[in-house]
Amino acid sequence: MSDVWTWPAQVGVLFGVLLFVALLVPVLAIQVRRYGAINLVRLVGAAALAIYGTALAAYTLLPLPSGDLVAWCADHGHEGAQLRPGQIFADIRERTAGLSIGAAVRDVSVLQGVFNVVLFVPWGILVRRYLGWGLLASAASALAASLLIEVVQLTGIFGLIPCSYRLADVDDLVTNTLGGVLGAVMAPWVLRWMPRAKTLAATRGVPRPVTVWRRWLGMAVDAAAYSILSGLLAMAWGLAGYLGTGRVPPDTVALWLFASALPWIVVFVLPLATGAGESLGQRTVWLAVVPKTSQGADGGAGLSWQARVRRGLAGGALWGLLQALSGAATMFDVGVLAPAAGLASWLAAVLVVAVPFTAGKRGLSGRAAPYRLVDAREGSEALSAHR
Repeated sequence: MSDVWTWPAQVGVLFGVLLFVALLVPVLAIQVRRYGAINLVRLVGAAALAIYGTALAAYTLLPLPSGDLVAWCADHGHEGAQLRPGQIFADIRERTAGLSIGAAVRDVSVLQGVFNVVLFVPWGILVRRYLGWGLLASAASALAASLLIEVVQLTGIFGLIPCSYRLADVDDLVTNTLGGVLGAVMAPWVLRWMPRAKTLAATRGVPRPVTVWRRWLGMAVDAAAYSILSGLLAMAWGLAGYLGTGRVPPDTVALWLFASALPWIVVFVLPLATGAGESLGQRTVWLAVVPKTSQGADGGAGLSWQARVRRGLAGGALWGLLQALSGAATMFDVGVLAPAAGLASWLAAVLVVAVPFTAGKRGLSGRAAPYRLVDAREGSEALSAHR
């Protein structure tokens, strides 16, 4: 089979898997919040969606022209779009005139038309069954996606390429939408094995045991939240400085405070200091902090401030602080802070490994402070009994 047909599929599988891995923690967190627990079957659907999405982009938008774009456009660019509905049938008749049936069905014009339908069948299947949309909404989404692809092709990715580098064809809208409709009709049978999101969400409030996987996912959410917030703030700082001065701003203490220290405070310190002290990740996976004694040392239901400090210094807050300090070491070449990155990695490994070997899956911080982790959905009466 020609590389024209096979290499976009290979690109889709490779980059789709990478995309799924990159989004795994957010996908798991969304599942836990929506369904109350991780569902492996729905996780397979998320992987299929990532792989199909990247393959669709590869088939419809790649390869991109390179080199001298002006010269490439002069030789290969298209002028305008093909706006005559049914032109595909005229092209097929012209190309297959005089051919046998076997030769005709193998002609590229026929294969292209069939492929345009087949390409959007998974769209209809995934949108209707995985996302839970109705038949009409699934068809409309296929039309909208196809229209977006044609516009991107026509405009040269909205002006990045100085010509229409692939032919935008109204017949593609028809065949793609047809494929989406066929997929949506087939979805209830093709994906009967996949549970519906509404069905899983109906048991969202049912308490579950505190497991190692829930603890690890909560820790991953905290780490991802710090890294993402730090990256976004650094990008915002750089963009603001570039728009204001026309150049990338240099590394300063203010930048470190904004992009490293502030995320540490927001993600780790504030949750630890407020409420019962659950981190963002723990709240995401429905975990609640409960003092081991009937009443907190401060006379209330929560942990004392001393216990909160011990908990932070034996958990995520210390890891976040080391991450922030490693950022300072990189920015300002401070030798004394150079070991911070290595210490953060070692601490992360210790925190992860400690979870399955501690009572109640409390981890290292649970040994340092008098608390337990319980399912937050147990209700006020059950939590009161724990307390």
